[in-house]
Amino acid sequence: MRYLNHISILLQYILPHHFLTWCIRSITRIRFAPFKSTVIKLFIHVFKVDMSIALEENPSAYPDFNSFFTRPLKPGARPLSNAPGEIACPVDGAISQLGEITSEGRIFQAKGHDYSLEELLGGSKEMAALFEQGSFATIYLSPKDYHRIHMPLQGKLQEMVYIPGRLFSVSKFASEHVPRLFARNERLVNLFETEAGPMAMIMVGALNVAGMETVWAGNIPDKVNWEIKKWNYQDHSAEKTIELSHGEEMGRFNMGSTVVLLYANNRIKWNKSISAECPVRMGQHLASTHQSEG
Repeated sequence: MRYLNHISILLQYILPHHFLTWCIRSITRIRFAPFKSTVIKLFIHVFKVDMSIALEENPSAYPDFNSFFTRPLKPGARPLSNAPGEIACPVDGAISQLGEITSEGRIFQAKGHDYSLEELLGGSKEMAALFEQGSFATIYLSPKDYHRIHMPLQGKLQEMVYIPGRLFSVSKFASEHVPRLFARNERLVNLFETEAGPMAMIMVGALNVAGMETVWAGNIPDKVNWEIKKWNYQDHSAEKTIELSHGEEMGRFNMGSTVVLLYANNRIKWNKSISAECPVRMGQHLASTHQSEG
């Protein structure tokens, strides 16, 4: 199995990532009922998807596979950690890594691998300065997980940056063998101001992830020309102000991937019960602000 994983990583250096992902995007939007219903039911069986918590439990009711994959959950399916100062987990998934950003501005990826904060943020020295010696968490969403992304805290959007890149797999094996993986893949940086100071929620694309959406801008790769693009939301005009409440949906992955969370130095403290490779659910207590401890 390990040998096959190595072959898979090697192929990813060669294969046309974006063309393959475009193909997957097209397939997941096929509405021919016999095809899409068969694929959805097979996916549920293979990945043991719990449909009892889905708002629509009937697999055949979804118009296409992508609608099923980004399905909403029933109210109350994911209780929100909302005590004063508590930071909620933004997604279902598993913690890949979490901890502190080093004094050299490096973020731990896996044994033997790290990457720079500045590179992750598209080369922005100004944004990187906000998170010097801060805290990070990397959360991997597997195929069976709920794929909508929610706000860990109430936040006002300051900036959104699309950064083009490769589309390597973001599996555990890939993160252990592809150097600087999260700083090389296509990604979307969403910078918010919160009660815990600046918070970046970075949506990392991956092989077969056929789109990264936000609730305010839709599917981002449809709006860019494969170059870094920035949107500024700080002019405070009523029509551009975007403020999302604690636990509110902020985006989704069309197919699965990874979220990287960044907080400033000495602003949050991770929940001691959570560590690398720990499964998490959207809404559970992920961290606390230092203000709440005072």
